[in-house]
Amino acid sequence: MAVIHRTTLKPTKGELLTAWLPSRPWYRGGAGRPQLARSGGFRLDDPQGEVGIEFMVVTDTSGTRPVTYLVPLTYRGAPLEGADDALVGTMEHGVLGRRWVYDGCHDPVLVTQLVALVEGRATAQDQNVSDSPDPEVARSFTGEGPAPADFAVTATTDGEEATELSLAHGATLRLHRVLRPRPDDPAALPEGAQGHVGGSWQLPDGTRARGLFAVLRTLPQA
Repeated sequence: MAVIHRTTLKPTKGELLTAWLPSRPWYRGGAGRPQLARSGGFRLDDPQGEVGIEFMVVTDTSGTRPVTYLVPLTYRGAPLEGADDALVGTMEHGVLGRRWVYDGCHDPVLVTQLVALVEGRATAQDQNVSDSPDPEVARSFTGEGPAPADFAVTATTDGEEATELSLAHGATLRLHRVLRPRPDDPAALPEGAQGHVGGSWQLPDGTRARGLFAVLRTLPQA
């Protein structure tokens, strides 16, 4: 169970993301600094209790129109070997000490737990309250997904809209980086999708929107 600590962070998550987001191929802002507001998100538990897993939703209002992003992050007590390019930055946590913050799409713990969420083997947790499921996060699964024993990411590709993870046995997991309001029920999923995670976030005008966070495609069974 992830414990939410009420403490200080230096720098804050927002400060880290303000510096990091403009380097991403899916960032839609202009030449100026992002103006970020937290708009939603959820957490997942690491079964080993070592890695913090958070799916942050942030909205940038620096451009001509607001843009909302999904930013999966992991928080570690030591560097993740071989993941220097995925490092968002480091912060000092008032309780846990130094934390290494990574783009979670490149962290095997986050990816494994996200697939577990799609398949119904994990539960989305509230972003701000310890040991509290998040009822606004929806998921579905109708296919034959990667088994825990042979689950692996073979490639990670950042595009202009999403990050696509190639999984073992030909499955793909697509994380929508630029979020748009749209139906996230199973009947409205893209062709070929066999599972999904969807959720809600707050728009700048105070209303709430729903959309797709992630879509899993798996190979048909012979």
